[in-house]
Amino acid sequence: MTAIGWYVHHHGHGHLARFLAVRPHLDARVVALSSLPRPAGVPEGTEWIELPRDDHDEGDGDPALASPTAGGALHWAPLRHRGHARRLAAIAALASELDAMVVDVSVEVTALARLLGLPVVLVAQPGERTDAPHALGRRLAEAIVAPWPTPAGDPTGSPFEHVGGISRHAGRPRTAAVRPGTVLALGGGAHDPEWTALVAAAAGASRRTWRIAGAGAWLDDPWTALCEAEVVVTAAGQNAIADVAAAGARAVVLPRPRPFAEQRATAELLGSLGLAVVADDLPDVEGLERLVDAAAALEPDWTGWGVEGAAARLAAVVARVARSGRAAA
Repeated sequence: MTAIGWYVHHHGHGHLARFLAVRPHLDARVVALSSLPRPAGVPEGTEWIELPRDDHDEGDGDPALASPTAGGALHWAPLRHRGHARRLAAIAALASELDAMVVDVSVEVTALARLLGLPVVLVAQPGERTDAPHALGRRLAEAIVAPWPTPAGDPTGSPFEHVGGISRHAGRPRTAAVRPGTVLALGGGAHDPEWTALVAAAAGASRRTWRIAGAGAWLDDPWTALCEAEVVVTAAGQNAIADVAAAGARAVVLPRPRPFAEQRATAELLGSLGLAVVADDLPDVEGLERLVDAAAALEPDWTGWGVEGAAARLAAVVARVARSGRAAA
């Protein structure tokens, strides 16, 4: 049986959600590698290896002060950090058992896998990723998958294989009718106090009924809330947008500051397609109410975001690259 390694970055919930959405479409033994503990709901036939951490002091000093970028050639490879060494050693120990490696996301894991002779499927992220480490990762990958639709005017010869937005809710039947006058706010949390303060203030001042998912009110399954909301207010993370698309919801998209302008790039694409009301900056409470009014009048056609079949399309790329790796061996 084909054996696939899949590196799941631990930051946020999106990389894990994408893996869990794609995994059922892979007819293979899968070994997931992540700093995250094994989550609930991982399908049978999946081995989960929790990797040592390399982003805090393990008695070796602060890794952020240990030349982690190697002079700008890499993103994170701190010198003389035992956790980092053990982390990469655990990945390398599996190389002889695998036919391919999916990396979502890490330039360093991409480079390691390729040095070990594994073909790599790299999951891309939007934004201004023209720096040297990102360029290196793209050069080393056998395939680069973009989990969003092909932008209009995308140049011929683009290295990306656009599979569409990947949502764990793709294909689910609606579980509730839209409730007029309701708003669902997705996102927020301890690391985004501006967002948290805005949606809390808006919920308290609005003539609508607000529900907040995030910022201490995490919903393990927000599907019914997505179906019920007249308007969804969300940041521009890839998984949040794919979930909104799966529900066909009207949305206000407020891109949050992220490295490489990741969310701004997604928001600009959404705005160009007319799928959501997009704000350039975080508004005040009155401004957000006006944006919600505008979104309530939309009739978005989310089919162009390509959620249906997206997980299977990514899995097909992985299977193709794994087969090519076996043929080369």
